[in-house]
Amino acid sequence: MALLRTSKPAVHRSAVIDIGSNSVRLVVYEGPARAPAVIFNEKVAAGLGRGLATDGRIAAADAERGLTALRRYALLARHMEVKDLVCVATAAVRDAENGPDFIAAAAEAGLKIRLLSGEEEAEAAGYGVLSAIPEAHGIAVDLGGGSLELAEVAHGEVGRRASFPLGVLRLPALRRDGQQAFERAVRKMLRAAGWPGGMAGLPLYLVGGSWRALSRLDLELTNDPLAVLDQHSFPRTALRRLVRATRRLSFEELRAIPGMASNRAATLPDAAALLAALANIIDVPAMTVSSSGLREGLLYQALDPDTRAQDPLIVAAEFEGRRLARFAPHGRAITEWIAPLFVGEAPADSRVRLAASLLSDVAWSANPDFRAERGMEIGLHGNWRGIDIPGRILLARALHAGFGGADGDFPAMGTLVGADRLARARQWGLAIRLAQRLTGGIEAPLKASRIALDDGRLILGLQKGWHHLAGESVDRRLRSLAQAMGAKPELVLL
Repeated sequence: MALLRTSKPAVHRSAVIDIGSNSVRLVVYEGPARAPAVIFNEKVAAGLGRGLATDGRIAAADAERGLTALRRYALLARHMEVKDLVCVATAAVRDAENGPDFIAAAAEAGLKIRLLSGEEEAEAAGYGVLSAIPEAHGIAVDLGGGSLELAEVAHGEVGRRASFPLGVLRLPALRRDGQQAFERAVRKMLRAAGWPGGMAGLPLYLVGGSWRALSRLDLELTNDPLAVLDQHSFPRTALRRLVRATRRLSFEELRAIPGMASNRAATLPDAAALLAALANIIDVPAMTVSSSGLREGLLYQALDPDTRAQDPLIVAAEFEGRRLARFAPHGRAITEWIAPLFVGEAPADSRVRLAASLLSDVAWSANPDFRAERGMEIGLHGNWRGIDIPGRILLARALHAGFGGADGDFPAMGTLVGADRLARARQWGLAIRLAQRLTGGIEAPLKASRIALDDGRLILGLQKGWHHLAGESVDRRLRSLAQAMGAKPELVLL
C-alpha cells in the first residue's frame, strides 16, 4: 500500500552567514520572528585572522578555506529556500589589507557581504543579548578572534559601544610581559575610548565562543548538576579559580571537558586573563553567559517595535506547543483554568507556569515509558530564550510531573533552585496533568468545569451536561494533586 506524503506547510526561513576571524558560519532559522528556532548550524574554522599579526593580510590558504565554505553556504541557503539571508564580515576582513579582495571573491558566489564596523559589531552583539535577556542591564562583552566589543545594554536599548583590537588571536603577543603589564595595556586602551566611564560596577554579559568555553570550564570545576551555558552566571571571585585552572590543566585535560572544542581549549588561558583584567578595570560584580550574540542581534534589529516587545520564552513555547499538539492547542486556557490554585504567585513563576501549560502536549509522541523524561529534557535543554537557570529547572519539573514522572526520578539540582519553588512547580505539573486527563486534550471541557482550593479542600466542579467527564482516571489525578497541595479532594457535580 502506498503511503500518502503530505507537504510541509510553508514557513519563513532566515539565515545569517557570519565571517569571523576564527570561523565562517551559517545559521538557518525557522519559526516566529521574535524567537526563531535554529534548524541548521555549521561552521568552518577558516582562521581568516591568523595571518594579520604577521603581514596584515588574510593568508591565501585561509582565504580559500573561507571561500569554499561560503560557496557551500550560498548553495545550501538557496535550496533551503531561505527568504532573508544576511552575510556579514567582522574584524579579520575589516582589518586585512586584502579584505576587499576577499569580499569581491565572495560576491562571485552570489553573496553580498556587509562589512561591519567595530561599533556596528558591538551594537549587534548588544541587541543579541537583549533579544534573549530583555531585562539585561550592564555591558555586553563580545570576544572574537580579531576584536573585543563592548556595548552598554539597559532598558531594552544599546547605548555606548566600542571595539578594541583584543581578540583571542591577538592576546598572546599582548600577554608576553605578564598579567600586570597586560592589564595596564588593556586599561590604557579602554580609558582612551572613555571606558568604563559611568558604567563601573555593572555586570558583564559574555558573548562569543571563547567565553562559552571558559564557562564550560567553570561548570566542570563546580560540578554543576545542570551544565547549561545560556544564562550561566558566576561571581567575580570565580575568576581566580578559572585563571588557576587554565594554568594548571594541560591542553589535553582542557580538551577532554565535555563540549570543549580543541581550538577553544587552546585559547582558554588568554580568555581567562582578559576576563580577569576586564573585571578589575570595570569593577565587575558578576558575569552572565549569553548564547545569543551578533547573529541573533542582527535579526532582532530588523524587527518592528511590537514584535521586539513580545516575550521570547512565551512565543517559543507557544510555537513548539502548537507544532507538537495532538489537537488544537489550548495552553493559555489550561494556565487560566489552574490559576485559582496559585493565587499570590510571583509574576516570574507565573510566566514559567504559562510556558509549561503551552508545552503540556509536547511529549505525547514519545514512548509512554519515556514521556516524563522527554518533557524534562525539553524543559532543561530546550533552545529557550528569556529564561534563567532556575526557570529552566522549574519548567522541567512541571513538565516531568505533567507527563507522569515519579517524584524520585527528577534529578537533584543542588542549590540552583529552592525546594519550595520546586514543590510548587510539581504542583503546576500535576494540575496540568489533571486538566489534560479531564479534557482528553481538547479545550471545550475546560469551559464547563472549574478547579479551586477552599478551606483545605481541592474542589473539581463539573457543570450540568458534563458530569460524565468524571471517572476513575480523573479521580486518581485529582487525588494526586490534592495530596501534593495538602488538601482533601472533592468532586462537585453542578
